[in-house]
Amino acid sequence: MTRTLLTARWVIGFNRGGHIVHEHGCVLIDGDLVAHVGAMPDPLPDCDRIDYGQAILSPGFIDLDALSDLDTTILGLDNFPGWEKGRVWPDTYVERGPYEMYSEEELAFQKRFAFAALIRNGITTALPIASLFYREWDETVAEFDAAADAAEELGLRAYLGPAYRTGGQVVDTGGAIRAIYDEPRGLRGLQDAAAFAVRIDGRAKGRLRAMFAPDRIETCTPTLLSRTAAIAAEMGAPVRQHCLQSDTELRLVREQHGVSPIRFMADNGALGPNWLLPHGTHATDRDMSLIRDAGAALVHCPLVAARHGGMLRSLPRWLDMGITVGMGTDTWPPDMVANMQLGLMTARIADGHDAIRSEALFDAATLGGAAALGRDDIGRLAKGTKADITVIDLSTTLQTTDPVQTLLASCSGRDVRDVWIDGRRVMADRVIPGLDETADMMCAQAQFDGVVAKYPDRTLGHPPVSQIFRPSYERVTHDRHRS
Repeated sequence: MTRTLLTARWVIGFNRGGHIVHEHGCVLIDGDLVAHVGAMPDPLPDCDRIDYGQAILSPGFIDLDALSDLDTTILGLDNFPGWEKGRVWPDTYVERGPYEMYSEEELAFQKRFAFAALIRNGITTALPIASLFYREWDETVAEFDAAADAAEELGLRAYLGPAYRTGGQVVDTGGAIRAIYDEPRGLRGLQDAAAFAVRIDGRAKGRLRAMFAPDRIETCTPTLLSRTAAIAAEMGAPVRQHCLQSDTELRLVREQHGVSPIRFMADNGALGPNWLLPHGTHATDRDMSLIRDAGAALVHCPLVAARHGGMLRSLPRWLDMGITVGMGTDTWPPDMVANMQLGLMTARIADGHDAIRSEALFDAATLGGAAALGRDDIGRLAKGTKADITVIDLSTTLQTTDPVQTLLASCSGRDVRDVWIDGRRVMADRVIPGLDETADMMCAQAQFDGVVAKYPDRTLGHPPVSQIFRPSYERVTHDRHRS
C-alpha cells in the first residue's frame, strides 16, 4: 500500500463534528484512507510527496443527482412551453409506440462520458440521473452493467441502479397533460433493478453500491412505492425520488390521490432516512415537517431550478428545521462549485444577504451528502476516512483570506486540478488516463445532433426541428468545406 503526502496553502480537514481549515497544511494518504490531516508530521514519513502550492485540498464533492446522459435541458432553455416543444410525449407518439432513441453502445458511452465529466468537476461520489423522456420506457440493466464497468475503471465512487417507472406523462392536442400507466412493466423494472442491486453492491472494493431510482412521483403507483421501500430497506440502500418540483406534478398527484406528493409517499411507507428527495422547490411547511419527521434528505439542485425560473424558497429554513440537505448537479455542466455559488445567491435572494453563509453550501456538498447516504467515511478529511480529495487550483484566482469564501466567489469546476478517490489519483492536471476529452466531446455532440433530429417524432403535432427550436438570432449557415 503506497503512502503519499499532499501539501497545499489550504487544507479543509474535519474536527469535532465540522470542517476546519488548515493553512499550509497537509494530507497523508495511506492506501485508500487518510492517515493524517493538519500540520506536517514530525518526523516526515517515508513516502511520495506532492506540493500543490496555491490550492485547496478539499473533501471530494458528493453529487446526489448526478447527470449521466446527454443533457437536453438546453433545448428547453428558451423554447417553451415544454409540452409544445417535445418535453412531454404527445398522444400520437404513444399510440405509434415509444422507442429507444439511443443504441446500447451510445448509452454505454454516455455513462462513461458523464462519469468523466463528474470527476473533472471534483465529484468523487455520484448517484447518476438520466431523463426517461428519450427512452422506450425505463433504463436497462445492460446499460447499468456498462455504467458499473465505467465507474470501476475510472475510479468513481458511485451508487448505481436503473431508473424504473409505472407511468409517464402525455399531452393531448389541447395542451392538457395527464398520466398514463403500465404498472406490470414498472414492477418488472423494479425486479430487474433489485436483482442488479444485489449483484453489484460492494463491487470495486466497496466503491460501487446499490441504489433505487423510481421515476417521478406523479406517475408512481402506490404498489411501486411500497415495494421499492421494502426492498431498499432490506438492503439498506438509498432511494432517490424526484418530487415537489413542478405545478404539473402537484396537480397530477392531487387529482389522482387527493394529497400532496410527500403525503402520498408517507401514506405508502415511502419516506424514511434512506430516501433522497430532489428538488423541493414547491414544498409547503407541512411537506417540510413530514420530511423532517421521516428523516429523509433534501437534494438541492439550484442551477437546474434557476434556469427555469425556480428556486428553493428558504434553504436556511430547511437547515434550521434539522433536515439533512445534500447537493445535486442534475444538468450540464455538472459543476458543483457553480451549484454552491447559485445556492448561496438564491438563498440570499429569498431570505436576505445575512441569512446564510458560504460554509452552509460547502457543508451540503460534502457533509450533507454523506449524511444523506448514512456515511461518516466520505465528505470529510480526517484520520480513517476514505481518501477522496478534490484539489482546487487557486493560482489564477484572486485570493482572499478564506478558501471557502474564495471558492464560492471566484472559482468554477474548471479550477479542479487533481482528483483522488480511494487513495488513487484518478485525474492529474485535468487529464483522466485513457480518455481523449476532445474526441469524446465530438462523439457526444454527434449523439446529441442525432437525438435532436428525432425530436419531431416525440413533439406535439410533429413539426420540423426548425419550428421546435427557435434560434437566438437569425442564422446563416455557410459551407465549411469551401476554400
